[in-house]
Amino acid sequence: MDSHNDIREFLMSRRARLTPEQAGLPDFGGRRRVKGLRREEVALMAGISVEYYTRLERGNATGVSETVLDGISRALQLDDTEHAHLHNLIRAATPSPAAARRRSPTRAGQIPPGVRQMIDAMKDVAVVIQNGRLDIVAANTLGQALYSEMYVQPLRPPNFGRFVFLDPRSQDFYLDWGDSARQTVALLRREAGRTPHDRTLSHLIGELATRSDTFRTLWASHNVREHRTGRKAIHHPLVGDMALSFEGLQITSATGLLMLVYTTEPGSASQDKLQLLANWAATTHHEETSREPVLPDPPVPD
Repeated sequence: MDSHNDIREFLMSRRARLTPEQAGLPDFGGRRRVKGLRREEVALMAGISVEYYTRLERGNATGVSETVLDGISRALQLDDTEHAHLHNLIRAATPSPAAARRRSPTRAGQIPPGVRQMIDAMKDVAVVIQNGRLDIVAANTLGQALYSEMYVQPLRPPNFGRFVFLDPRSQDFYLDWGDSARQTVALLRREAGRTPHDRTLSHLIGELATRSDTFRTLWASHNVREHRTGRKAIHHPLVGDMALSFEGLQITSATGLLMLVYTTEPGSASQDKLQLLANWAATTHHEETSREPVLPDPPVPD
């Protein structure tokens, strides 16, 4: 991932989506040679020179101040996630020893014991814990049952990016596959800006870009988002269609981990189906854990 190129393409993509009318600028008519705002219009609204903005848009982030970035964010009408992403890109383009020593996201097996106990005690909701690369690094019994289609493939840990773009099951699982695909790419794009030196993430993005035309197209849009709250409509192979709400909670005791808690509307058909799935998962888990081990036959004496 090239931070200088990412700065250029991100700023150009944000500039292209705004019209003069949306930015509150007068439109004198006539044919515009660029889609969206011109560089000089962004510079004017940000309170900086055209030369300065042009240098930044070309990826030269040396000496850029917080005040300048705030002005550009206002001019381009960036939301909080996009504003933070721009800061991350600038930081990556001007590396420091401290940035190079940033901790990598927590790996599977490094879940604090207290967190593991907490999610296992949450019986009536589905819980998964993911890192910034969208690996599922932990899940309670119902969470694993909810995303059972992701566990069909032998590669561990299961990864939402690989599932969405490389596993045909995902197109049946997500009732709005296109929206899930866009969200997945936007989450990975944000993480790429936040942890530009994560080689595992770089390899994942390279794999998805090589094997999926849709991923490549969406990646080029430079959209970013955070996993905070939302809704998912899925088709589970055991219980059918469900409408789920989720909340994303940062785990402060483990770097880079997010706990996603999935619930359903009380009294809805989806709640009945989630309970049915919970009963099935509990029974299956009990059978697996209570099954006596099969011992090898004793050796036959000579």
